[in-house]
Amino acid sequence: MAIDIKQVNSAANAHVNKASANKTNTQTSQAGNNASSISTPPKSDSVSITSQAQQLQSIQAKLSDIPEVDKQKVAEIKLAIAEGRYKVDPEKLASNIAMFENELKDLN
Repeated sequence: MAIDIKQVNSAANAHVNKASANKTNTQTSQAGNNASSISTPPKSDSVSITSQAQQLQSIQAKLSDIPEVDKQKVAEIKLAIAEGRYKVDPEKLASNIAMFENELKDLN
């Protein structure tokens, strides 16, 4: 499951930034009182995404563009049923049902 890190809650960021600023102000005032303290630059966070994660993200985007249902095939089958041309092979249907049941059984 992919998480879109571009849409970070700005209110949460503001809260974190405010808390960080308050902490920095407190540290700065304490540092001013202590002449021997050394000022350090603020730390920053970073995120790196692996090439494999980037590939997965790309594949997911491509898959989301593919429709789940082939509407043309559905229309053709509906037409064939309406015209009486659609025939069901009972042996093939029974075989497919049996294979499906076996696959479900293997999931447990």
